[in-house]
Amino acid sequence: MATDLAIAQYGYKTNKPSGLLNDIFMYTVNMAAKTLVSVAQTSKTEGTEKWKTTDHLRFMIMLMTWLTVWVLRVLMDHFPLSSSLPFNPLGGSLSALGSFDSILSSVSSSSALALPSSASSSLDLVLYEEVDAPSIKALGRSLTHILALLNEIPAASSKYLFAMTMAERIMEGNARHDHIELLQVNRAALSSAFARTSSLLYRFMHNTQSQDDSNGWPVRTIKALPFGSYVAPYVKGLSSCFNMVMSWVEAAEAFRLPKKRNNEGAFGGSAEEYAEVMGEKLAQELLWITNKLRVYGAVEQALVQWSCSPGLASLALTASPRVQGLIVRISAILSGDLNQEYDEVTREVKFKILVLWLPLFCHARNGLSYPILTSYEKFEIERTMNEVISSLPAMDQEVILTNWVQDFAITASDWPNLQPSYDRWCQSARQLVA
Repeated sequence: MATDLAIAQYGYKTNKPSGLLNDIFMYTVNMAAKTLVSVAQTSKTEGTEKWKTTDHLRFMIMLMTWLTVWVLRVLMDHFPLSSSLPFNPLGGSLSALGSFDSILSSVSSSSALALPSSASSSLDLVLYEEVDAPSIKALGRSLTHILALLNEIPAASSKYLFAMTMAERIMEGNARHDHIELLQVNRAALSSAFARTSSLLYRFMHNTQSQDDSNGWPVRTIKALPFGSYVAPYVKGLSSCFNMVMSWVEAAEAFRLPKKRNNEGAFGGSAEEYAEVMGEKLAQELLWITNKLRVYGAVEQALVQWSCSPGLASLALTASPRVQGLIVRISAILSGDLNQEYDEVTREVKFKILVLWLPLFCHARNGLSYPILTSYEKFEIERTMNEVISSLPAMDQEVILTNWVQDFAITASDWPNLQPSYDRWCQSARQLVA
């Protein structure tokens, strides 16, 4: 009982000491409590008899231990040392919530952001021993948690709008105070959400593409055989008819058993429809996060991450029109900010973005009832890309413009037209000879 009281009395921390100092303090408190109990029991059993030498030694050890507790308490109060990671009694990492502290400290000085773990683990309950009052990091963890929930909640749910409204309310409240630390909370949380959402979008598109490739292996095998090119179209047609009949059977079964839920969740359509809806949802969230990063002055974080996404750029070429259109808009928005002066947007970042995403601009299908970009937006983005290309070294210009000519010449798209940059590069090469 005395041990519990001692821990409850002295375990309360107003600061965040280091893990080693905290362990020493708690061990000393427990030892002091045990010596107090031992002395009290000895005094009770012996009554009025004289103390022995061991009793005096035990009492002196108790006094010295409690003096050590007091000294450690003074050190912890006046010389706190921040711990590197918050305590998590559940064990394991803190996923999206725990990674916020490190992102918050490096969002303005480093471009390397660790990707969070799976979105499902970010929804675990996290308890903190040393939190005794609201703090800026706690506010950031809350915002990161809500942004992670957006990836989990279905877009058709009423709670989806609730979570998005909550996130916007927190960010707007931080921005109204116009304090640098509160603005860093928004930037760190949005940067983490951008990395998580882009990773989920890539994973989802990759799985969908792999499924499509696995379904088409019989056709590819038949094409490899002699005269297989003549037989392959018939096999592909039969496969399409079979898939159509199976979708009708699944629809009839779903209509007959309306309470049955498929393995995709609450969505009741086919697997292809579910894939398109989920891909569009993630792309919409990524576009929303990109716009928020621009509002709060952290678009450079998105630029750095977008320049390191070759897999997503490759999958976007064959994505569905709606998903592809959203990715085109995100790439266009980020490309339009390349001419701004950012500390983390280096020459390599600009080069990678242009090399990775220019093919998508040339090969993207519209496929929508509305234009992805307006004429004015296309003009401004095209002008920005010409300016950025002219600022790069001649070798980088050659790589970018050679790839652009190859893609632009074989597609029906007339945007982006980088002929001014190409002519300027050719003229600079002629001047070297002269």
